[in-house]
Amino acid sequence: MSRTDRADQKPTVLLVEDDPAHAEIVRRNFTSIGIPHRMDHVWDGEAALDYLMHRGSFGNGDSPPRPDLVLLDLRLPRLGGLGVLAAIKSDKRLESIPVVALTTSKAFDDLEQAYRLGVNSYLVKPLERNAFEALLTSLGYYWLQWNEQPHP
Repeated sequence: MSRTDRADQKPTVLLVEDDPAHAEIVRRNFTSIGIPHRMDHVWDGEAALDYLMHRGSFGNGDSPPRPDLVLLDLRLPRLGGLGVLAAIKSDKRLESIPVVALTTSKAFDDLEQAYRLGVNSYLVKPLERNAFEALLTSLGYYWLQWNEQPHP
């Protein structure tokens, strides 16, 4: 089912980010582009997997929706982003969810391992705020409006 077939449903973004300032910039920028969406935010890798697998605090009552996109920092407490990515892409129920690494890491080993694990895109956060916001605007339009993807 394409996004146009789900016009009445807002896409859901799972933001996995431990830096409060970066999380706020992402949230504010995605809101400012005017594309209706739901953004859920978790602070560490274990919470991301709890959210995705409906366990722990996310397993009671109203389970969170399956995200249409995961924005994943690599430097996370409890379980790093590469561990989260490996878990997502090795789970048949989750493997088709697009995962975008949104990280400060320019390390070639991180980039190479992320692609080996199945990341859909790898973006390095620019240090300059205006450049970061411009990146997020393009990212938001691409994944929430322009990109077509199948849905279970």
